[in-house]
Amino acid sequence: MTQGLVAPPGGRRRRRGRTAIRLATVGAVLGPGLLAGLSDDDPAGITTYSVLGAEHGYQLLWVLLLSTVALMLFHDLGARMGVVTGQGLVGLVRHRYGVRVATATLAALAVANVGTAAAEFAGIAAGGELLGVDRAVSVPVAAVAITALVLAGSFHRVEHVLLALASVFVAYVAAGLLAHPDWAAAGRGLVVPTMGVSRSEAVLVAATVGTTLAPWGLSFIQSYAVDKRLTTADLRYERIDVLVGASLTGVIGFFVVVACAATLHAGGIHIASASDAAQALAPVAGRLSGLLFAVGLIGAAVLAAAILPLSTAYSVCDLIGSPAALDSSFGEARLFYLTDVGVTVLAASLVLLPHVPLVPLLVSTQTLNAILLVPLLVVMHLLSRDPETLGEHVVGPAVARAQLAVLVLVVACVALVLVLAL
Repeated sequence: MTQGLVAPPGGRRRRRGRTAIRLATVGAVLGPGLLAGLSDDDPAGITTYSVLGAEHGYQLLWVLLLSTVALMLFHDLGARMGVVTGQGLVGLVRHRYGVRVATATLAALAVANVGTAAAEFAGIAAGGELLGVDRAVSVPVAAVAITALVLAGSFHRVEHVLLALASVFVAYVAAGLLAHPDWAAAGRGLVVPTMGVSRSEAVLVAATVGTTLAPWGLSFIQSYAVDKRLTTADLRYERIDVLVGASLTGVIGFFVVVACAATLHAGGIHIASASDAAQALAPVAGRLSGLLFAVGLIGAAVLAAAILPLSTAYSVCDLIGSPAALDSSFGEARLFYLTDVGVTVLAASLVLLPHVPLVPLLVSTQTLNAILLVPLLVVMHLLSRDPETLGEHVVGPAVARAQLAVLVLVVACVALVLVLAL
């Protein structure tokens, strides 16, 4: 009888073979969700999470958790729409709502994207200066390297380099662990919503939602899924990619918050940027923690500085109906590559100009991102329930209600900030 309960060797081999095939398929699909998610942990995001921890300790971690869930929902929708329709977000808006609406969407995205790309290069400059490298060196070198990667690389080469860059985020996990946080307090902060009514807290909550669920990330994941040539057969595997990418985004944000909560908040140290956090962490949590924070800042900035111009280039080509593919030659996709290079050069140049107020630039672009997020989520929600657009792949009632809950949260955050600002 014992032998009858043991699976035959052939059965075990078949199961192992099926498992290997599934893992290989997930590995082949991996990319859009991981890159779109992790690139949200850019200098703007790291700055927001750093201030969140330094000013409020573990108290507002629940906002990060809700933002991460929202990221899962809408990144999954973006990937789904790209795979099913074969169009980027701006192209889909043009198809369903007309050229004027699509042009207005692109204009807002482009302005916010250029400003945010400049903030990424500001992060490269700040991280480089923490390591003793002048911005006059670090910013041009990064801009040239990013441009060369896009112009000279194939789709898979670009993807592999970007995924390798994403590995630098482990530095934030290490920095958080070295800070020896109060894990019980962190757990309470995640599951027990508490919040004051001050304008600073409202702005910080809105910034956390806006920087985690960034409009350019929603645009990028949809276009990138199209460029990767995923099919509807890949959707269930792409969902794993999205969940992993969004989860890692939240995990990294969590460790940034707890690192600053355990050290800077506990010591009453106030900061205004991620570079301030890196400098302040060194004497409080140890030089290695501060160094890891600086390295993480540079890696995060380079990753996002590479993806933001791509997101903009995809959107411009979506509106015009021009080819947009990393496997295409410069001659085949001239507008795509020129837009990518143009955004990179413009953003890097803004950072190198003397007397440019980088902090107001960063704040204004994040504010624009938060405002743009509201109509963008409305459009995506409507498209998600449109059988003419998604056919049998429309989202179910439960997911649609969850999307509406996210939309209400975002509208409430923006409205609260506006009311308190008056």
